[in-house]
Amino acid sequence: MTDSSDREREFTFTRQHFVKVRDELYDYAGIVLADHKQDMAYNRLVRRLRELKIDNFDEYLRYLDGHPAEFTQFINALTTNLTAFFRERHHFDFIKDQILPDLDKQGTRRLRGWSAGCSLGEEPYSMAMTILDADTDVSGWDIKILATDIDSKVLGSAQSGIYTMDRIKTLPTALVHRWFLKGKGSNTGSVKVRKELQNMISFNYLNLMQDWPIQGPLDYIFCRNVMIYFDQATQAKLLDKMADLLKPDGYLFVGHSEALARHASRFELVGKTIYRKVGA
Repeated sequence: MTDSSDREREFTFTRQHFVKVRDELYDYAGIVLADHKQDMAYNRLVRRLRELKIDNFDEYLRYLDGHPAEFTQFINALTTNLTAFFRERHHFDFIKDQILPDLDKQGTRRLRGWSAGCSLGEEPYSMAMTILDADTDVSGWDIKILATDIDSKVLGSAQSGIYTMDRIKTLPTALVHRWFLKGKGSNTGSVKVRKELQNMISFNYLNLMQDWPIQGPLDYIFCRNVMIYFDQATQAKLLDKMADLLKPDGYLFVGHSEALARHASRFELVGKTIYRKVGA
């Protein structure tokens, strides 16, 4: 049966089509697509049909099964990338005021962080700016930030470090002058982060449902507004793997709408959406 909304659409998108899309996304990426996201799924994927000049969703889903490169485009289309520089500022203040001074007192000159779900790169670049601008002198430290995402398209953009002016309009002028280069000629209206920041960060593709080729121990992990897309069983597995990667007393930062109450056996709450690993 065709919905009234289908009659108004360019292509018919039935419940059966949505279920196939939903199951493909969950099986590959562990992401749960709720029923009320059917319109969103249509709006994101219809662009692929137009691009490929495919006439209907039956044909597109058959095409998807036989073309791995298109599956990458499929995942990119359905993942959401909401990001900003210094989003939830208190998390970056915690790095500056707690993590760095503690390492300095311990005589540790090594820092390892992970931005899981880094999107367009504002989060790891904000980490890098925070670390280099902190009161703690980190000159000579061994510092590495890993930034990963399942969306290959945004990773390329993040690695370039190029942003439109509207992305930095809320940042203090002094910070912009210190860490961004203004585009000229054909790049007018854009800025590029300085090499010092880019050199601290490694951008890599990672599907959280697959193996994590990550070497610990890590001092902290940012996994913000990522777990909301997973069911509880998947969340529990992810949290256990993150705890394994963190050093004792390492920190996990989550999104403002996320809580670890059901899965907190290896973490204790130490601040607003900030958790510390407990035990070895």
